[in-house]
Amino acid sequence: MNIASLFSGGKDSTYSIYKAKQEGHQIRCLITILPLSEESMLLHFPNIELTKLQSKSMGIPQIYIESRSNETETEVNLIEKILAKAKSEYDLEGLVHGGILSKFQKNIFDRVCSKLNLKLISPLWQKEQIEYMKNLIESNFNFIITSVSADGLDEKWLGKEITIQDLEKLDQLSKKYGFNINFEGGEAETMVIDCPLFSHPIMILKSRKIWDGIRGRFEILDAELDYRAR
Repeated sequence: MNIASLFSGGKDSTYSIYKAKQEGHQIRCLITILPLSEESMLLHFPNIELTKLQSKSMGIPQIYIESRSNETETEVNLIEKILAKAKSEYDLEGLVHGGILSKFQKNIFDRVCSKLNLKLISPLWQKEQIEYMKNLIESNFNFIITSVSADGLDEKWLGKEITIQDLEKLDQLSKKYGFNINFEGGEAETMVIDCPLFSHPIMILKSRKIWDGIRGRFEILDAELDYRAR
C-alpha cells in the first residue's frame, strides 16, 4: 500500500515508518508541520527543522509547512488539506502515525483519513510501553531527548542518547513520579539521530540547553549528515 507518514522526527513517528515498511507498505512521502509554538496539543515542536536532514537520510520526499495557529481544529484542517494534496500527488492509499496511547490524537487522524478515504495505519497502537522502548533500542534506533517537562526528568536528560541502562533508570523514575515512560503525554520529546532507515547518521555540531528549573529543551543549532559513517 502507498502511504504517507505524519513525521515529527521523534522516535515514535520514525519507528512507525520502520514497522510499516516491514509490513510491506511503501512510504511515498513524509508530512511535517511546524506548529506555531510548543503549546500545540497535536504537533511536535522541538528541532522540527532537523526532519529535513532525516528525510534526506531516508531518501523519502518531505512536505514541510508551518502552522499559523495552535488551535487544534486549525491544525487538523491544515493536515487534511496537505494530506488531500499528497494523496493526489503520490497516489496514496493510507497514512501511518506513531500514536501509542492517545485516543485524542488517534480519533482525529481516524476522522481525517475517513474523510479522505484513506486507511489509518498505527503499528505502535497500545504496545506495552517498556517492551516497546526496549524493542526500539534493540532495533538500533539511536535517539536523544530534546525536551523534558515532567517531575523526575531534570536538565541532565537534555541531549542524552538513551541506552538500555538509561531505560532502566527511566522505568524507576516513571514509577516514582507517575509519568509515561514512552513520553506520549508530552513528558519529553525525542529526536532520532540514527536508525536502520538512515543512509547516514545525523551529526550534531552545535547545540545549547535551556532550563528554567522545571522544564527545558535541547536546541540543535547546527547539524549535518555524517557521510564518513556507513
